[in-house]
Amino acid sequence: MPHQPTKPRTPAHEFILGGQKSGKSRRAEQRAIDWLAADARTHRAVLIATAQAYDDEMQERIVRHQADRAERVPGMRTIEEPVELARAIVTQSTPETLVVVDCLTMWLTNLLMPMPSEDARPVTRTPATHIAMLLVALRDAPGPVVLVGNEIGLGVIPLGRETRAFVDSLGRLNQDVAAACDRVTLMAAGLPLSLKAPAA
Repeated sequence: MPHQPTKPRTPAHEFILGGQKSGKSRRAEQRAIDWLAADARTHRAVLIATAQAYDDEMQERIVRHQADRAERVPGMRTIEEPVELARAIVTQSTPETLVVVDCLTMWLTNLLMPMPSEDARPVTRTPATHIAMLLVALRDAPGPVVLVGNEIGLGVIPLGRETRAFVDSLGRLNQDVAAACDRVTLMAAGLPLSLKAPAA
């Protein structure tokens, strides 16, 4: 029987979502720690940060997160990309590199509700186009991608039209990303609940 060539293994992507301070970013960081420890010689990790500092409190929060992350995961490099997320994944992903995206909710906020600021990145394509490009980037990424996002649709329906539209858009984005990932984990009180896992 002729030898059949082995099909290259598709990298496993994970989507980690939950509420505020649920432990989702820590879970993603642990994925990076485990990845780096698995092969210290060749493995790399990079975080794509999507937040933009529109006020002093947000700037302080970003600086604090950067310092804490550098202490917890010293081997992970950080780049900032608030808008062109698909392009950043394409640029950074390699078979030896774990890409962490933190977070999709801030990214969607930058697309749908860009703040009037001199430092804000301009949005030159429609949000739907950016999302479609993200899904393609995930499909084609040669290395694993871990994405962090918020689950905000479990509470009271918001009164404002724009807020309702954002909650709806985030829910659809979460569904699309979950479908594109092999593993989906819901975090609550620092504890993981597996919603989707690769077949054994």
